[in-house]
Amino acid sequence: MLPDPVRRHGPALALAAVLGTAGVLHLRRPAIFTSLVPRRLGDPEPWVLGSGVAELACAAVLVPPATRRLGGLASAALLVGVFPGNVTMAVRSHRGARHWSRHPVVAWGRLPLQVPLVAWALAVSRRADRATGR
Repeated sequence: MLPDPVRRHGPALALAAVLGTAGVLHLRRPAIFTSLVPRRLGDPEPWVLGSGVAELACAAVLVPPATRRLGGLASAALLVGVFPGNVTMAVRSHRGARHWSRHPVVAWGRLPLQVPLVAWALAVSRRADRATGR
């Protein structure tokens, strides 16, 4: 059995770590993500940087228990919002791509991972509701 603090805070803090890492990666290596942005949205760089900032913001809001419910809901919304980019990346993937993220196995394999990520964020939000009695 896990210690009580790990049971209570572990899922939210782990999700914050995942989103925080992704946010830093978006800001430090935006070129990795530019191909995810659908062309109809125009210049991809502001979208990539904006999503990185949004990931960092969600991570920050997940950390304090008082804002965890909002953090879980915001994280779920963000994960749903970036899904079209993941679809775009999968459609544009091809064998022999120079970057690992553009290989079909990786690009198509990411798509079903969004479902458990969204479920995880919603579970963090629900758990925060139970902990605060709201």
